[in-house]
Amino acid sequence: MESEFSVNVEHFLDLVRASKRGKLKIYIGMAAGVGKTYRMLKEAHELQRNGINVMIGFVETHNRSDTQRITEDLSTIPRKKVFYKGKLLDEMDVEAIIRIKPEVVLADELAHTNIPGSKNEKRWQDVKEILNEGISVISTVNIQHIESLNGKVEKITGLEIKERVPDSIIHMADEVVNVDLTIEELLERLEDGKVYDKAKVPVALNNFFQKDKLLQLRDLALKEVSRQVERKIIKDIPLQHREKINALISCISTNAKSAANIIRKSSRIVAVNNSKWYVLYVETPMESINNIDSKEQRLLINNFKMATELGATVIRKSDNNIAKVIADISKENEVEMIVIGMPSFSFYQRIRGNLFTELMEYTSGNKVDILIISTNEKNKK
Repeated sequence: MESEFSVNVEHFLDLVRASKRGKLKIYIGMAAGVGKTYRMLKEAHELQRNGINVMIGFVETHNRSDTQRITEDLSTIPRKKVFYKGKLLDEMDVEAIIRIKPEVVLADELAHTNIPGSKNEKRWQDVKEILNEGISVISTVNIQHIESLNGKVEKITGLEIKERVPDSIIHMADEVVNVDLTIEELLERLEDGKVYDKAKVPVALNNFFQKDKLLQLRDLALKEVSRQVERKIIKDIPLQHREKINALISCISTNAKSAANIIRKSSRIVAVNNSKWYVLYVETPMESINNIDSKEQRLLINNFKMATELGATVIRKSDNNIAKVIADISKENEVEMIVIGMPSFSFYQRIRGNLFTELMEYTSGNKVDILIISTNEKNKK
């Protein structure tokens, strides 16, 4: 009872803190040059015309004339001067922003690493501090800097991305907007010298700015914003007032062939319906690591890997009541369809019940479909 009380108090404190915190808006793009900073500055002008006190905390124009020009009519909080390795460099002055306290501040390049000796190591930490003072922030970030996408981005680009932003910062944003261009438009901007100096264009075209890489990064950006919208729907709109999130859960066991077939067939269903996808494995005491051999363990891990590569989120649970776990996870993730393999209906199971009938009982009233698919083999379990 005491722990429940503590959780309720902490939840209330979170609500109080959130009400005092400034709002965060982030412009996301697939790469440099899509226009994130320009869009942020255009919004600042619109806010200013509507009587909002908005100021520039830090904007990086990269010497782009159109971006430079649009900063001129906005008030700027002077940057802090920091000596580093014998040079006088500029950083965003967090203390000055908090002291001046504009309603909205622009803090470009969320993933930026501050000069050693600065109060915070990263700009996203500066932004959190500013938000906690009740000041709203508009910022920008490229998709390659989001922590959870780091591995995918490195695989796509072949480059190590050192500056990263925790997903928690993206999740706490009140708005995330994708600044999108076609690949052809972005490459045209690049070749016209509107992204980098023209001398750098050939190197860029042979590295990061290749069509196949940009197309995949664009896909990541679109999906990230879609996920952010989904999170906001779940957070802000009670389930009884909206549709369920379109999600599917595939339930597998240590029966490797059956599991692989379920995963492959589910992948096709997900592709057609554009569903969010989970693959669930419930480990019963009979299937504990002490009771299955190394070959079964290896095949199970291979199926997890295949599911992940096909785009699923793998969930592992330990419990003896498989049907209840499936039902609970389905409800928690607003699943609309549960996929299981064809059960083996022996005479004994017809009398005593089976996974399918138990699952029907646990999910009754939850508006969830149960799809039983053929595994093209005789089930061993």
